[in-house]
Amino acid sequence: MTDTSTTSTTSTTADTVDAFFTAFGSGDTAQILALFADEVAFRVTGAPIVPWTGERTRKEQLAEFFGLFGKVLTAPESFEVTGRVVQDEDAVVMARCVFGVLATGRKFTNHYALHFTISEGRIRRYHMYEDSYAIAEAFAA
Repeated sequence: MTDTSTTSTTSTTADTVDAFFTAFGSGDTAQILALFADEVAFRVTGAPIVPWTGERTRKEQLAEFFGLFGKVLTAPESFEVTGRVVQDEDAVVMARCVFGVLATGRKFTNHYALHFTISEGRIRRYHMYEDSYAIAEAFAA
């Protein structure tokens, strides 16, 4: 017998993650922000030289985070989701992307995992685990 509440939760989680990547890919910051809960545990660990690292909890901080990419990076040369695991409220997405840093002209390849937790169709946890060494090297002058 299938637990329909678990199936429904997993489906909502997958749909929300898909909506996030659709909005992110189109640069729709308003739609991205609409997907987040009012209170969020948002963390990107990495070197201080990388401007988007750190913890955030409020939507205005998230707006700054998502607005940074176009200011400091080139358009992506490539982006590929390489795997995804969804279970109940949690989803982990593995991906690979290549960007250039505008200030230095250097490129980096970033292999990363992004852990989402979804509650009532809203993202309440966003923890990113990325290749901070490669990114920091690209930002170094």
